[in-house]
Amino acid sequence: MCPQLRKNAESSSAENGTPLYHCRCYDAGMKLLIATGLYPPDIGGPATYTTMLEAELPARGIEVLVVPYGLVRTYPKFLRHVVYAWKVFCASKRCDLLYALDPVSVGLSVRIVHLLTGKPYFLRVPGDYAWEQGRQRFGVHDMLDTFLTQTKQHPAVRILNAVERWVARGASRVIVPSRYLRGVVHAWGVSPEKSVVIYSALHPIRVSESKEHLRARLGYTGTVFVTAGRLVPWKGVGTLIALIPRLKKQIGRVTLVVVGDGPERARLEAQTATLGVTSDVQFAGTLTKDALGAVLKAADVFVLNTAYEGLSHQLLEVMDIGTPVVTTDVGGNPELITDGIHGLLVSYDNTEQLVDALGRMATHHELRQHIVQRARLRTKEFSETDGVAQLADLLITHCNHAPV
Repeated sequence: MCPQLRKNAESSSAENGTPLYHCRCYDAGMKLLIATGLYPPDIGGPATYTTMLEAELPARGIEVLVVPYGLVRTYPKFLRHVVYAWKVFCASKRCDLLYALDPVSVGLSVRIVHLLTGKPYFLRVPGDYAWEQGRQRFGVHDMLDTFLTQTKQHPAVRILNAVERWVARGASRVIVPSRYLRGVVHAWGVSPEKSVVIYSALHPIRVSESKEHLRARLGYTGTVFVTAGRLVPWKGVGTLIALIPRLKKQIGRVTLVVVGDGPERARLEAQTATLGVTSDVQFAGTLTKDALGAVLKAADVFVLNTAYEGLSHQLLEVMDIGTPVVTTDVGGNPELITDGIHGLLVSYDNTEQLVDALGRMATHHELRQHIVQRARLRTKEFSETDGVAQLADLLITHCNHAPV
């Protein structure tokens, strides 16, 4: 049972307690190295995805070795990439295939190791990192579809863009969680035969308390809207805050609960004071999964006024928990939600459409019930088993056809 890997997993640790190599091995015929930016105790999509693969792939004949980026976060920025590449290089000697879970933080190191060793690698692309950083830090105002066609960008954005394209083009397969993101990587120059859509799996949030009990415990009265996500410009939370006076006139007592944190929070809190709606907006900050589940179930409507989504885990969780959704018709959202069937879709930042959709969803009981029932059925199509099986088939097929 791979004694050397077990020894590494048990004895090697970073200063923060994260294992240097974490291995699951069940007399597997293939060895896979997963390079991930987040790994427990970190929280987030990559951490959840990695632990799922660790649990499921060994039973399908694939031994899993994880090298978390958390090992090198204490190093200076440039040095951490060098040290991480060295760790991946050392671990790669015992593996048949590498799997990078993003194209920059871990993908760059994996691409370099590929050049040094010839080991093939798969790449997962959950979004366009260059565009996200450009919107947050470097003055990019374009939406992603427009950004992909632009040639004049901030130098830092151009570098990040070049890195993610270079890493993606070198991969044997590029895994994306939506057809929309498949189009994005094609715009990077990735050939269509290399890209594969494997939809993200639903990881349900279990909430045993009733909605009535939760509302009483949380002190919710009137109509409660909730939005959740990192507080960044393209999430459109400022527009939702600006709509509160109009929604109050239309519906009566309303509360907007904002779950999450990020660089926009101070500006958004100032906006509530300027508009005189401080008592109508609750900034809940970052919540545990259990606390988030309670807020989602207690709310009347979940709203996500986003300019961009690859494939939203958050929407899947909300649909499964039974809260009706109003969101935008961008990115991968239409692949999850058919307008009027699984939720209501509006154009990003379209205030008239938002007011109409939120008002209808809040006041029409039959519409809510219709949408909630069909949304729950829809989430059953995003099973963990199917996603793991698709990935395992790709990995094994690639290794079986790789030159010896």
